[in-house]
Amino acid sequence: MTFPNQARAVIVGGGIIGCSTAYHLASLGWEVVLLEAHKLTSGTTFHAAGLVGQLRSSANITELLGYSVKLYDTLEAQTGQATGWKRNGGLRLACNAERWTEVKRQATTARSFGLDMQLLTPLEAQSLWPLMDVSDVIGAAYLPTDGQANPSDITLSLAKGARMAGAQIIEDCKALSVTRENGVITGVQTAQGFIKTGIVIACCGQWTRDLAAPLGVTVPLVSMEHQYMVTEPIEGVTRDLPTLRDPDRLTYWKEEVGGLVMGGYEPNPKPWAVSGIPEGFHYTLLSSDYDHFEQIMELALGRVPALQTAGIKTLTNGPESFTPDGNFILGEAPEQPGFFVGAGFNAFGIASGGGAGMALAEWVAKGEPPMDLWPVDIRRFGRPHFDTDWVRTRTVEAYGKHYTMAWPSEEHDSARPTRRSPLYDRLAGRGAVFGEKMGWERPNWFAAPGEVAKDIYTYERPNWFAAVAREHRAAREAAVLIDQTSFAKFWLQGPDAESALQRICANDVGGPVGALTYTQMLNDRGGIEADLTVVRTGPEAFYIVTGTGFATRDFDWIQRGLAGANAQLIDVTSGTAVLSLMGPKARDILSAVTRADVSNAAFPFGTAQMIAIAGAPVRALRVSYVGELGWELHLPVEYAASVFDALHMTGAAHGLVDAGYRAIESLRLEKGYRAWGSDIGPDSTPYEAGLGFAVAQGKAFRGQPALLAQKPRVLTRRLATFTAAPEVILLGRETVFRNGERVGYLSSGGFGHTLGKAIGMGYLKHPGGVTKDWIASGSYELEVAMQRVPCEVTLSPLYDPAGTRLKS
Repeated sequence: MTFPNQARAVIVGGGIIGCSTAYHLASLGWEVVLLEAHKLTSGTTFHAAGLVGQLRSSANITELLGYSVKLYDTLEAQTGQATGWKRNGGLRLACNAERWTEVKRQATTARSFGLDMQLLTPLEAQSLWPLMDVSDVIGAAYLPTDGQANPSDITLSLAKGARMAGAQIIEDCKALSVTRENGVITGVQTAQGFIKTGIVIACCGQWTRDLAAPLGVTVPLVSMEHQYMVTEPIEGVTRDLPTLRDPDRLTYWKEEVGGLVMGGYEPNPKPWAVSGIPEGFHYTLLSSDYDHFEQIMELALGRVPALQTAGIKTLTNGPESFTPDGNFILGEAPEQPGFFVGAGFNAFGIASGGGAGMALAEWVAKGEPPMDLWPVDIRRFGRPHFDTDWVRTRTVEAYGKHYTMAWPSEEHDSARPTRRSPLYDRLAGRGAVFGEKMGWERPNWFAAPGEVAKDIYTYERPNWFAAVAREHRAAREAAVLIDQTSFAKFWLQGPDAESALQRICANDVGGPVGALTYTQMLNDRGGIEADLTVVRTGPEAFYIVTGTGFATRDFDWIQRGLAGANAQLIDVTSGTAVLSLMGPKARDILSAVTRADVSNAAFPFGTAQMIAIAGAPVRALRVSYVGELGWELHLPVEYAASVFDALHMTGAAHGLVDAGYRAIESLRLEKGYRAWGSDIGPDSTPYEAGLGFAVAQGKAFRGQPALLAQKPRVLTRRLATFTAAPEVILLGRETVFRNGERVGYLSSGGFGHTLGKAIGMGYLKHPGGVTKDWIASGSYELEVAMQRVPCEVTLSPLYDPAGTRLKS
């Protein structure tokens, strides 16, 4: 084989992700070279357990895993290479009431995503898995399309398929570095020579972080020890035994050569290679740690008594790469165009391999992912993820929670606090219970004297329900002050700033100085890539505000849209505090602390002005995400405490109270405001999402041709709002039925304290068109934890549909 001197794309890493990416990219007609430092699968793939489950909390990630299953069904026939794949189904047990609620909600989610997840009694589960003791089991879920594979075999089959499609795979060839000139990737320097390329795809597992770091690319993953045991043959273990997950005992099981593989996720995991991966580490296992595994073994013995007398072949201990949120990492690095990452698979790389490779290949070939992949997008990370010690601390917690209850609204406890608003101590003293996003401490709710100032998680009404109701009512009846310093905030300046923004914004941002514009930024399919606010601050200057979690993603999207433009984008998040003053008494309070005229005539809705408060220069934005009169007050961080104190001192007489993000969620659901990442995203257009009012007519912008093609047609998919009885608990992912037929699922859910009802938002789908008449002629139900409950549906906001409270 001649060593190549160039390729259209170079993939680094010969595990299942790299081989799957090569298989799919070569199948798209690309000239592909895959480099493996040693032998295929010799990194971590060879010691993977090989379970293939499909259900995740995201419909699109579930679809990726479902793609893996469909690919594995046919791969051996395509390539002639054995895969060890078998669709033997998967069981998940529940051994207490709240776990059973979780499983039932998972089953509802699965069905809404099109998966046939069946609920079983303990005896029905035992009939599928006869070796287990079910005396403590309440119920089980069974997904017949789950399965298992031999990790090395299925990877070699993907590699063979890649070669058949024209890919060149070079083993024993280490990638030493990625080269670039003037910020553009030029090639890969290897141990055997240089390969010229403009695209590098890093699929090298726990080594990915080191390959990426010299380019300034952050890949937040760390290595953790992960152990599983393999037994000798056990009587009664049949080849078709389903895989088994027993989260209450922290364990998983599968059949192997008549015996069992049993592993688990202990609450006190062990990080590995804290000071770096040893040179030459390949086809290598770590020393078995029987003492550490004993806690898992004790739990397992109670489930499978036959384990007490079974012979033990091996206790396999191998390092795996894990991430701070338990999701893998996919996509083009925001710091370096042309550098793509597929890594950090949290011990489910075999399940993800087929779909992740397909998605990454299409991302490379077409410049965008085939669907909304935000839960695994590399751009979900930000500043705190630069510090590997922070990443490791958080990842230890995420690993330890792998099989614990996935509580609604659950927050991480580790690596906190990191990023703090200048008001953090003041808010803590006023009873704030904080959550964390992108490293920022943010007030979720405020405990009153005598209330426990901490989250107590449950699938029923949470302990913060009454506190959020207080804050919600204050926003509707008086006023609230919300610290939203964590907003991502950018300055865009330069002669081409306006023309560039007009190209990438669906709305018209070319108004006069002081104009505030709510807008989306779209992809070529008309899908919503960003949802933000743009303020014109000068002839060549704009101030852009977006959500905390989208700081990296939105900055990257805007920056790429500026290509060739004489304009500079600057992140000013850390230097700017934000206080949101909202409610019918907001004007009374604000007018008492500033000499500026804040009357409706002088300061109308949708505008921004510079005003002075307590000696501070404040950029006041008259905008609201809660459906009430109000202002976002943006100011230098050093003034935050003075302005906060002044507002509270004046506001006390008007009923001003502190409020947090959970009240915002309740308020915005009543008002029908969309949330990017749940209700809207790259797979939904403004027209489908009911945001057509934010699409400018008469100007060209990215995504406009797709919208023009969609507008004349009857929409087959539309976002609607649903209400149910107050005792119903909606969390999102509940299935929507119309006249007994499944027509969608909720993208978000919660409770409206003004209306006194459960509220959800979600898309209705109908090939014949989701018209107002079609909606009105149906009878609707929501499936909540496998129980059908009646609901009402509307396309209009539930609260103040005309918006009079915002604009008066």
